Amino acid sequence: MSPSTSPRLLAEKEVARHCTKDSCWVLLGTRVYDVTSFLRMHPGGEALLLRRSGKDVSPEMEGPPHRHSENARRWMEQYYIGELDRDSGTDEAQTVRARRKAGEQTVRETGDERTGKRVTEEDENADYNRCSPVDLNKDLVDWRKPLAWQVGHLGEKYDAWVHQPVDRPIRLFGNPLLEAGTKTSWYWVPVLWLPVVFYFSWYCYTTLGEGTTRLNLTSGISVPIHKYCFPLLFLLGWFLWSFIEYCIHRFVFHMKPPAHNYYLITIHFLLHGQHHKSPFDGSRLVFPPGLASLVVGSFYLILCRTLPEILGTSVFVGGLCGYVMYDMIHYYLHYGSPKRGSYMYGLKAYHVKHHFEHQRAGFGITSTFWDHPFNTVIPNEKY
Repeated sequence: MSPSTSPRLLAEKEVARHCTKDSCWVLLGTRVYDVTSFLRMHPGGEALLLRRSGKDVSPEMEGPPHRHSENARRWMEQYYIGELDRDSGTDEAQTVRARRKAGEQTVRETGDERTGKRVTEEDENADYNRCSPVDLNKDLVDWRKPLAWQVGHLGEKYDAWVHQPVDRPIRLFGNPLLEAGTKTSWYWVPVLWLPVVFYFSWYCYTTLGEGTTRLNLTSGISVPIHKYCFPLLFLLGWFLWSFIEYCIHRFVFHMKPPAHNYYLITIHFLLHGQHHKSPFDGSRLVFPPGLASLVVGSFYLILCRTLPEILGTSVFVGGLCGYVMYDMIHYYLHYGSPKRGSYMYGLKAYHVKHHFEHQRAGFGITSTFWDHPFNTVIPNEKY
């Protein structure tokens, strides 16, 4: 709903009817929100919202057990569609609605004169109007233009802006081909990398099975590496990947770029800031193939220069498998709807809190394994 138009008045019976996955409305006081598109994203699961459809969620927003953050409240305003009309049957309410409708008709006709278009009630209630857009006149960037070259000018305002999430897609570049190269459908990760994982796993296992691989400890001492060591090397690679992911996420992705440095702000936004600004832009929840290839290739070269080639490859394939699982779990945590009480349910709630409330803590997404030794565990709150 545009900020310049008067809110719709919605009767209690009408709000109560919207209680399904296809149309779910909730109340916050007298304000009505259409949260249908948010059901699968909700960290508490879609069932939690469906049970409260048509009802006031103010107690749940305030807590306990979980008091929603300012970012969560700001996010909810994107789904605002109108006000509850408790006196919908009275003559006074009918008169108010008639005056409101006449006023809105005047506004629409004024707009028609300028644009040559007529706004119908059907257009007003179209799906794309259910979610309030970012106020283009008040936001710090122009969303109608590519963002990559704008964010660097935000300076000291960038850090606060990038951690105020919105539910809208981001366009980084004006060039269609360049823009397409920054997006990846989730299924391309397993399609591209799992064949590599399977091939190298088979190659390493069979090569180690020949019994000719030895690890030289000193000039005169070497240890034979049996094929049954492959699972241990594989798990070592997975372990190393989880540590690398944590360090990159915490110390690179979540660095606070200097306010005076246009280029560092831009690089930060391209690497990870965009994901925090639009955390449910599905096409940007996985690494683009080019960037992933660069990271994977660097990991492989470092290992092969540190260990004998076959051992380095065995560790590498475990790390590569860990990366694939990392990306798939990450996507599921944003769009999946795990069963309440399950491990993935808690992990989804944990990760979404990282986006909305604890941006400076809880940097791992696959588990809290590295959060404990580095003391970045998000406070435990149940939904």
